[in-house]
Amino acid sequence: MDFDVVVLGAGIVGVSCAIHLQDRGRRVALVDRGLPGEGTSFGNAGLIERSAVVPYAFPRSLSALARYARNQSTDLYWDYKALPSFIPWLARYWHESSPRRLAAAAHDMLPLILRCVDEHAALAARAGPEAGALVHETGWIEAYRTPREFDAAAKRARQLASAQDLRLDTLDAVALRAREPALSDAFCGGLHWIDPQSVTNPGALTKAYAVLFERAGGKAIVGDASTVRAESDAWLMQTSEGPIGAREVVVALGPWSDTVFAPLGYRIPLRAKRGYHMHYEATTGAPLARPILDREQGYVVAPMQRGLRLTTGVEIAAREAPPTGVQLARAEAHARPAFALGARLDAQPWLGLRPCTPDMRPVIGQAQRHRGLWFAFGHAHHGLTLGPVTGRLLAEMMTGEAPFTDPRPYSPARF
Repeated sequence: MDFDVVVLGAGIVGVSCAIHLQDRGRRVALVDRGLPGEGTSFGNAGLIERSAVVPYAFPRSLSALARYARNQSTDLYWDYKALPSFIPWLARYWHESSPRRLAAAAHDMLPLILRCVDEHAALAARAGPEAGALVHETGWIEAYRTPREFDAAAKRARQLASAQDLRLDTLDAVALRAREPALSDAFCGGLHWIDPQSVTNPGALTKAYAVLFERAGGKAIVGDASTVRAESDAWLMQTSEGPIGAREVVVALGPWSDTVFAPLGYRIPLRAKRGYHMHYEATTGAPLARPILDREQGYVVAPMQRGLRLTTGVEIAAREAPPTGVQLARAEAHARPAFALGARLDAQPWLGLRPCTPDMRPVIGQAQRHRGLWFAFGHAHHGLTLGPVTGRLLAEMMTGEAPFTDPRPYSPARF
């Protein structure tokens, strides 16, 4: 065999899996059609979200459903041509978002969330000072525009923070402006979640982890994951360096994972929520210190190395459909005055895909019907957050170590 393991996908999840397998003595190849950190891992809001103890659920109130049905909101836009193909998945997502099932999902995800900051810190320390300089202990802020929404959210947040031992500052309008002078008076208050960390270049952090992998003897290769095939006791595939083989293969292709598992007969309900980002000049003298979520409009503005990055909410559209620009235009209309955004810095908006399952849990574990086939995808909005901890859990499972947590909630067999 050329390798013990081939990891398909060089985003934050795949790179993390490769490092942790390498740490346990495996000869690993990391295969992607592009360079590490240039897919979904490139375009997020840069949050290592320690406070994300409750998954993003499907809205269930009649008022929210009516608002989204009008298709005029900033945080959700749906393409009428794609909606019919999403309806079965959305129906299951709605079902899994009942209070009882959402509580179960939160319980299952907590072991991963609890370790997300520590696992990133361990990799960043090994990757070197340039990687560490990208990660900041700033937390993030939920900002609110109306007192009624703010007061209700603050009450819920305090209860959650107390139950989960999270640090939270509740900021009125004056305190919010004092903490973030770059903000306008558009917001009446904010909730500062202190435990999360922010990353000022998520793609560069993923690349730094990939360099760590290669520095320790790992091999990153350009290749087409769709060529992978099982043959006897091996997995073979074509790459730019010719055919390679391994005893085991890890599918960590994010929203493209179905290009491998579907032809092999697995019916995992993975769908991609689309989202956009754009960078802007900052026009105020005071720099933004941390990511800010405009909770009532549903977008994030985060300080990045390139400028202020505006990231949008969810777009429901075909994965291959061309960019629409609808959500970005709506979000920009609200964000420009609130954050004093200057000129656009990118020639075109960036379009990314969030790999989601309807039960709000990732798929981590061994495939049922193929020896040596492992899955690590479906992290929804938290790929950056959960990449390193996923890599650890999967490597423990693959090498026979005792997993740090029960992996059954993430098993592919649940589908």
